[in-house]
Amino acid sequence: MLSYRHAFHAGNHADVLKHFVQIQLHEYMNQKDTAYTYIDTHSGAGVYALDSGYASKNAEYETGIGPLWERKDLPKSLAAYVNVVKGLNPSGKMRYYPGSPYCADKMMREIDRLRLFELHPADSKILADNFRKVEEHAAQQGERPSGRGRRVLIERGDGFHAIKTLLPPPSRRALVLIDPPYEDKQDYRKVRDMLNDSLARFPSGVYAVWYPVLQRMESRQFADKLKRLPCKEWLNVTLTVTTPGPDGFGPLHSSGMFILNPPYTLEPTLREVMPYLVKVLGKDAGATFTIERGAQVTGTATTRLGANGTVRMPVGNARRASPTSGTGSLRLPGQAPAGTPGAAAGPRTPAKPGSQRPGGAPVRSSARPTAATAPTGRPGGRGPKRP
Repeated sequence: MLSYRHAFHAGNHADVLKHFVQIQLHEYMNQKDTAYTYIDTHSGAGVYALDSGYASKNAEYETGIGPLWERKDLPKSLAAYVNVVKGLNPSGKMRYYPGSPYCADKMMREIDRLRLFELHPADSKILADNFRKVEEHAAQQGERPSGRGRRVLIERGDGFHAIKTLLPPPSRRALVLIDPPYEDKQDYRKVRDMLNDSLARFPSGVYAVWYPVLQRMESRQFADKLKRLPCKEWLNVTLTVTTPGPDGFGPLHSSGMFILNPPYTLEPTLREVMPYLVKVLGKDAGATFTIERGAQVTGTATTRLGANGTVRMPVGNARRASPTSGTGSLRLPGQAPAGTPGAAAGPRTPAKPGSQRPGGAPVRSSARPTAATAPTGRPGGRGPKRP
């Protein structure tokens, strides 16, 4: 579908979360001398005018970058994001908002490479024009790229498929941002399929997925399905700025960022910044955030932090799937099903020959000797199996 134009939503609270996290990921990647490749599967136009055109119609930036613009108490990591936006507005007046390609360009080094994809014909042309203007301005200032080859490559195409040609990157370091419109519910499936393939090609890459938190089934199940992807670690953060409407429609109230193979520095930063964003951007008592972290879901519970920083117990399938809980369809080898008398005592001890079972039936010994006892259950049992 080619009807989506991100300019309508430029600078809103979802963009704040997305680009703040993106900049933190770039800062981490920059700590090593080795070059890395940034891949943006759905780049958009790169830069958006806030005082005219699509962005001015709904003025969604007033729910995001607007309240942060003049704040003097910004946490250091959040200030790094706001400073990137202010760098695009040297006059001090908030007129332009940078998309993810611009944020990447400003945060990355000359040795690093940007690979940008955009399917919408108008936005793809605007993106190319914007980067050409940046290069022309740099040339006028006497700046010449020191790296070999082209640092920025822009292609009009479907990033879901184009990424296959780029992984693994030559330097074996990559940051991938995945931000489709989600207008088509198939986007949720496409994201998962693309990540499955990408992790098989390049398991050590850092993959960041933005997604809306909506009432539709695909959205509500999305994060849980991403937790089952074959990666070592994941981190999921959501930001809600207002209570959802009773019918689930209306302006976007909540969004999330799901990061596979996140840097160890990101979670502590989120713990510091997310309460601040809720305080500044929140519209009512429904404003909140969540932070979850864990490994690939295989039946073990993950740690979930609520807005007050306390650990939240897993709910729903995550709780029922715990093999140590003694409930649900999974149990430890030899453990009795839930509800069986004495089940809470743990795995059953085999009765001795000659004793009696409950009800008076004698226990018979086996006439066939065996070299080893086969397990009675599947060790490491898995729980029930985005975008």
